[in-house]
Amino acid sequence: MRYLLVEDNRELADAILGRLALDGHAVDHAASLAEAEDWLATAGYDLILLDVMLPDGDGRDFLARSRAHLETPVIMLTARSQVSDRVGALDMGADDYITKPFDFSELEARCRAVLRRRGGAARNQIALGEALFDPLAGTLGHAGRTVELRNRELRLLEVFARHPGQILSKTQLMDRLFAQDADVTENAIEVYVGRLRRRIDGMGVRIETVRGLGYRMETGGP
Repeated sequence: MRYLLVEDNRELADAILGRLALDGHAVDHAASLAEAEDWLATAGYDLILLDVMLPDGDGRDFLARSRAHLETPVIMLTARSQVSDRVGALDMGADDYITKPFDFSELEARCRAVLRRRGGAARNQIALGEALFDPLAGTLGHAGRTVELRNRELRLLEVFARHPGQILSKTQLMDRLFAQDADVTENAIEVYVGRLRRRIDGMGVRIETVRGLGYRMETGGP
């Protein structure tokens, strides 16, 4: 998944960024609403974590203004615990909220829950050949066993699984796997694709190289 974190507290932001990166997510960080608008103008996101009180305005007002054209799910980060504050955030378009200070495991659980709801099912399983992939649970099942995948491998598989038969360039894959300021090259994509191919070998699904264009996931066949 690709997240946008809008949070001006640097210490908290670094902690969230580190935790989400360990889960294999690509996360961009904005310390103000103006920076958030710049990120949203240049990239697409699966989820936004939005603080309420920011240096240049109220996150709730920003969300209310943006909801006319912004369909991305949003979780509000707030230090206010009164029911009226939480209800107000939800009425303005938030999908969920979490009160500071919070445990990171709760934040991760709320992210998964919001993404499940947006996916339209309690479980978001995808059939890949003879395997069953659950991107939110982070599991790949085949022949009665669970195949262990590393975080980046899971995220890469998810990108391919959500775009079956579609050619994805290395640039597109880098955009989904890494934050925009990450110091990586296209060679990293080649490495992860190679690892993922070995993991899914024999499952009736394959990743083809389309010379000069990128990669494509196909099911069935040799």
